[in-house]
Amino acid sequence: MLSIVEAVEEDLARVLEIEREAISPPWTPGGLLREIYNDNSFFVLASEDDAVLGFVILRRIGSDGELFQIAVDAANRRCGVADALMEAALLWADGLGISSIYLEVRESNKAAIELYKKHGFNQTGTRKQYYTEPTEDAMVMTRENELRVES
Repeated sequence: MLSIVEAVEEDLARVLEIEREAISPPWTPGGLLREIYNDNSFFVLASEDDAVLGFVILRRIGSDGELFQIAVDAANRRCGVADALMEAALLWADGLGISSIYLEVRESNKAAIELYKKHGFNQTGTRKQYYTEPTEDAMVMTRENELRVES
């Protein structure tokens, strides 16, 4: 059964493996470690039988959020893992009253774009030559959250 669990430092090696397989260029180990300990970051793993299948990092920035990364190992793609991670991240954001979430995605990453659209993200811009290794434009996507926490 798939579980969503908080990332801890001991998970970093597996997260790095998944990230290097799925994201170019990858983050540094120190960058990922900072997100584990950042109180404004939601960094969780999808695991099954103690095996880490994927992860997501979403950071609160004021009243907004930025989806930094979502990645699933190749053997578990198209099995609902990314959906479960995205739903957990959006629930966290909704619970904090985050008004909108944005992200950048490679224009060629059709699977990710479809995932984001499925979860309410729409294209709101383009960043020319945003990515390296290889150089590529980024599609900027935004999701306006429907739920609000009343103060």
